[in-house]
Formats: sequence, C-alpha cells, structure tokens
Amino acid sequence: MTTTALAHTPDFAIDCDDDHAVYQSLYTSGDSTLAASYLERRLEEAATLPSDLPATLDEMAAWIDRHTDAVGVEYREYLAARKNGAPRRYFRTRSQALYFLKAVAPTKLVDGAWLYGVLARWNDPDAQHLIRIYLEELGNGVPDKNHVVIYQKLLEQHGCENWHNLPGEYFVSGAIQLALAASADNFLPEVIGYNLGYEQLPLHLLITSYELNELGIDPYYFTLHVTVDNADTGHARTALEAVRRMLPRVGDEAAFLKRVAAGFRMNDLGVGTVEAIESFDLERETVAMLAAKAAVGKNMHSDYCRVGGRTINDWLAEPAQIPQFLEKMEQQGWIRRGEPAENSRFWKLIHGERAEMFGVFSPYEQQLMSDWIATPREGGEPDLPRVPSYRALRRSMDTLEGTAARTTAPRGVIRHRFPADEHAWESIGCELRLLEAQLAATSSKDEAMALLIGLMSPAQHHTSAGLMATRVFTRLYQ
Repeated sequence: MTTTALAHTPDFAIDCDDDHAVYQSLYTSGDSTLAASYLERRLEEAATLPSDLPATLDEMAAWIDRHTDAVGVEYREYLAARKNGAPRRYFRTRSQALYFLKAVAPTKLVDGAWLYGVLARWNDPDAQHLIRIYLEELGNGVPDKNHVVIYQKLLEQHGCENWHNLPGEYFVSGAIQLALAASADNFLPEVIGYNLGYEQLPLHLLITSYELNELGIDPYYFTLHVTVDNADTGHARTALEAVRRMLPRVGDEAAFLKRVAAGFRMNDLGVGTVEAIESFDLERETVAMLAAKAAVGKNMHSDYCRVGGRTINDWLAEPAQIPQFLEKMEQQGWIRRGEPAENSRFWKLIHGERAEMFGVFSPYEQQLMSDWIATPREGGEPDLPRVPSYRALRRSMDTLEGTAARTTAPRGVIRHRFPADEHAWESIGCELRLLEAQLAATSSKDEAMALLIGLMSPAQHHTSAGLMATRVFTRLYQ
C-alpha cells in the first residue's frame, strides 16, 4: 500500500469502481469511510504510473522552474505557429469547445475540494499555505472570484448544464478531490502531493484559454488559473512551501515524501483535458442529442408534416432511427449539409425568437446542430461563420453598457446582477441573518470556526451562506 491509513470495511452499497456514484455520494455526504476506500483503490492504480517528481524537497524548486520554462517555450512555439497560419490545436468548431466545458464540469465544479479537510487545522501555523490556497480557490468569499461560481455561470451561459450523464471516467478526478476532502486526517501527505501536482501550470491551460477567446467564449475561469497558479508568487510556489512546512521534523521524512509522491501521481488518473477534447465526435454527439430530444418530443408533432413518407412522431419513436431520419431530412431539402446553417429550413425552425421550436434547443445544442449542418457529410472543413473573439465582444458590451449607464440608468445598475425575484432577496437575507445570529451565539472562536467550516464544504461554499461564511472565516483567520 502507498499510505499508512487504516483499511476500512465499507458498510455501504456504493461500489468504489463506480466513479459517478462515488462522486455523487461524497459530494452530498462527505462519507470518510467511502472516501478512504476509494482513495486506497485509486492510489493502487496510480502507483503504476510514471512520475518526474523529484524524491527530495531540495530538488523540487528547480523541478518547478524547469517545468514552467518548458511550458513557456512550448506555448511560444504554439503562438508562432498560429501566427504563421496553423489552425487551432484543440477546437475545430465552437461546439467542440462547449463540449469540452461540459466534459470537464465534474472536476471544475469541485475546484479546490481536495484541500477542504485542511480547514480543520486552522490553528496550526504549518497548514496556513494549504488553507490560503483553499481560500483563494473560494475567492475569499467574493462571488466573482469563487472558482465554482465562475464555472457555473459559464456553463449556464452556454446551455452546458447537462453534464450529469457523462460516462463514469469523467468523474474520477472530481471523486478523488472529494475523497481527499473527506479524508484529510488520514491522507494528509497525499493531499499535499495532489495539491503540488494540481497547482503546476499545464500547457493545455494556456492553449484552451487562447482558443476559447478566439471562439467568443469567456476564458476568464482558465486565465484566472494561469495567473493564480504562477510559479513565482502563485499556487505553484505556495504548494511547494506547503510541502516544506508540513514535512515532519520528528519522524520518517522519506516515508512522508513517498506518500506525497503517491498523491502527486493521482493527478494523472481519469480523463485529462486533452483526452476530453479529443473524445468529441460531432456526428455522435449530434445524434445523441437528437435521440435525447426524441424521448420527450416523440408525441408532440402534428401528422401533417411528413419526412420520407412518415410522420415526425414515427421517426422519433425509436432513437435508433435518428441517423436515417437526418438523411431523409437532407434528401428533402430540410437540411443542406456543408453550407452555413442559415441556408437550412430546419435551422430556421429551431433558431431565433420567432422560431417554431423556440426554447426547445439549448445554446449548446443549437451550436452543435449548426456546426453539424455546416460540416459536409463526406468530411472536409465545415463552412462556419467568423466569430468575434470574446475580448472583442466584451469591449463592445462595455461600450454599450457605458452608454446605457450614462443615458438611462444610475451608475452600477447595468454591471451588477441582482435577483429579479424579490422573494429570492428575502430568502437570501433571512439565511444570512440566521448565520449572523448563529455566529453571535457561539461561545468561542473554535465553535465559530467549526460553524463556518461546515458551510465552506465543496457542496456549500458557492452558495450565498457559504460565500458569507468564507468571508467571515477569512477575516477571523488572518
């Protein structure tokens, strides 16, 4: 075994090989017994993986510098190639980029979770670097800086919230993070090692940020990680200092570092960023999306419209018929493959405020359909419209908002988002007032911190109460 943690005999029905089920259970319950069993399983798997992490602490600083330099060189080469006309490396279409946002959602929506269990050590000076990283992942309680809040908004903006039915392997990384959150006491060296690996700047983060911006998708979540994870003053260096501070003064240093290395290797388990991007198949994803729609819409269409001599309801009755249905739509001119989507009658039924099927397809599903139509059936490059970069769109929006603010609205109204429902304000206000009352009733700092920590869990910290708890914890912790 790679840890000294005691083995547990599970008394629950969840199979540790069912990563999706483990993820869901740990997110809602934080079951330490399940977490320990899952980590033991994943650590055994990771033990077979190669690792370039140095065996001694003295070598790690130079290792981080070498890694950062290598990434920088590769990124400059990427930029030079793009300047000379090379295509995007990752995202052939905008729908592929949105698919990527959905595919990595199980991991991004528990960002920082692996450090949650360390909060209980808030009065241990040696834990301060790990706690600082966790607080910064939570944006120190500021919604616009909380990583999960940012990612949730990104998914919602593009209609990518339907990620819960992804295959199990997409939940491995998130499940590991949640398991570390629930078992920090028994797996602290592994937590430290995982943190050290996760906070190193990867090349794919720089490239995805660049290409998302090109495709008109806000890259802020990713560019934020480029800055906060920097190897000088950011999390990459702080993670190394955490190893140094937590290294045992009395005890077996080599055994501790061996467990740190075991945690480090767990970063390579599950579906990685590049693998998630490459798993996108436009044809398969489009057919799957329409098959899911068929389950709901198979009885919703009138009989007067027929395709290939059959009613729409007949075609949708069996999801396996979707590919043939699409072929018939092409043959009858409803879809013009290899041309801009606007040239197809079917597209006009689903896109636009006056479309007959307005609201049936999410923004992601519309983008998927648009890119599929524009891609020739026999292959080749799709006929896609030019998309302004996100930064160009943001500059235009800033100009419009500035004009609107000067002419029609008081300062600040345009830029700030408020709940449209006044009852939402009332419920949030009541919850925060209740939290204030509970804090006022605590009899010690220990009790107050325990109350706050409960609201800073992976499932809670991005809520209104969790954000407030994080702000109060940050003030008390300083």
